[in-house]
Amino acid sequence: MEKFTIDILIPTYRPGAETAELLRRLANQVYPVHQLLIVNTEEKYWSPELEKAYPGCQVRHIRREEFDHGGTRDWMAQQSAADILLFMTQDALPADNRLVSRLTAMFADPQVKAAYARQLPRKNCSLLESYTRRFNYPPESAIKSREDLPELGIKTFFCSNVCAAYERKTYMELGGFPERTGFNEDMIYAGHLVEAGYSIAYVAEAQVYHSHNYSGRQQFHRNFDLAVSQAQHPEVFEKYPSEGEGIRLVKETAKYVCKIRKPWLLFPLVWQSGCKYAGYWLGKRYEKLPGWMVKKHF
Repeated sequence: MEKFTIDILIPTYRPGAETAELLRRLANQVYPVHQLLIVNTEEKYWSPELEKAYPGCQVRHIRREEFDHGGTRDWMAQQSAADILLFMTQDALPADNRLVSRLTAMFADPQVKAAYARQLPRKNCSLLESYTRRFNYPPESAIKSREDLPELGIKTFFCSNVCAAYERKTYMELGGFPERTGFNEDMIYAGHLVEAGYSIAYVAEAQVYHSHNYSGRQQFHRNFDLAVSQAQHPEVFEKYPSEGEGIRLVKETAKYVCKIRKPWLLFPLVWQSGCKYAGYWLGKRYEKLPGWMVKKHF
């Protein structure tokens, strides 16, 4: 396999035992990593013990008001001289020691400029969220390009910085992640990649454990932030709205819970879906809302 240099870039906030386990698993990867850079928000929450889990990692501390989903990650990218930038979140645990090698292998194809991993549900994951993981991260790998837009629509741009790698040269040429965004910086950049004629690889064999059992309120806020990011970047999302994909997820989940004879799960499904839609609907119209109702996204 062709050798690329790769840096791993992780923003953290209040990291704990889970982050230490992530660092230990990254230290055991079979593919050599050039550098691991961590930008930690609020030094008072950092424990020097974490650095023992990955000897030689570089850590920079920032204040909470300095953190931005896109801007902080873009700053991290600017510090790297590696061929490949691998972004991860502090709660994504590699399933084995070949995560880095499987993602990096995809860049042997000169058209592939991004590659993201499959997210597996944790042991404590709810059944509904577990199905959502399988819906968004199926067991079959795929390479997506502009030719897939008529069939896949917005799913063509789907990419997640929970665990996603990018070719640094192209990242710099296309401007990288937007500097000010509260959410969705990965799909915004992926959209620019596809529109520029490049491909995105979904690598089902590269796996991380990552899932959350969000409350209805948390679902509302996440989808509000998602919709705001889409409204702020019509050049990516205007032609390919995500409402249809959301409806398809609800329908497929409802079919699944009926198939496994657990129809009572339809009640939390309806509640969570309603919270998601309400947040999304308001987020799309955030400019019309009173200032006190809108989070600071700029």
